[in-house]
Amino acid sequence: MDVVFVHGALVRDGEWWWRPTADLLLKQAGIGSRSVLLPSVGESAFEGRSGGLVADAQALRDTLDRLDGTAIVVGHSYGGTVIAEAGHHPAIDHLVLISSYLPSAGSTQSDIMAGEPDPVTVEPVDQGALQLAGYDVNTFAGRFLHDVPESLRLGAWERTTPQSIAAFTTPTSMAGWQGVDSTYVVCLGDRSTSVALQRRHASFASRAVEVATGHHPFLSRPDLIVEQLQRLS
Repeated sequence: MDVVFVHGALVRDGEWWWRPTADLLLKQAGIGSRSVLLPSVGESAFEGRSGGLVADAQALRDTLDRLDGTAIVVGHSYGGTVIAEAGHHPAIDHLVLISSYLPSAGSTQSDIMAGEPDPVTVEPVDQGALQLAGYDVNTFAGRFLHDVPESLRLGAWERTTPQSIAAFTTPTSMAGWQGVDSTYVVCLGDRSTSVALQRRHASFASRAVEVATGHHPFLSRPDLIVEQLQRLS
């Protein structure tokens, strides 16, 4: 059994975000893990930020193709939309969605976020991309990382990045979470994705757990995420 992590929007270097949980998971359970490189934020061999949601979903499928056995696929935030678009894959044994989404076919990431009471502000940049707008290292930490160790906050800010607008505007063509055993982790202290939206998507999962963390429990409380993964392995 392996674990595959799909990170959220407008950031890069999923391996960095996942490392506290990956290290603990390996130490406590001997389970290895890896993070998918997303073309929409320029993390692959594609030229620049290319392909949007479709390319991100293909990157997940390619990662799963390279596994020797089965995997638990963990999606954070936008990562759940990537999982949906990737469709069913024989290597997927379980899904874990962390403050994330289980969209039906035909949904866009922008549709999902519409109506949120305090939306994350973005602005267009060159080459058909969007980036965070109006944040600095302190305000970013206050919204997304308030319960994360201070030693990690600068590194997180330095990994924010523009992302192809097609990641947000392309409708999903599949709902890859349907028919797959899934656990949804609701983050009760999340200042980014509302608890109401999380619970709406959690209602589509096989089961849900609620944790008293912010948007990134794999940084602030890796023990809680490892606990859920060990139950599934």
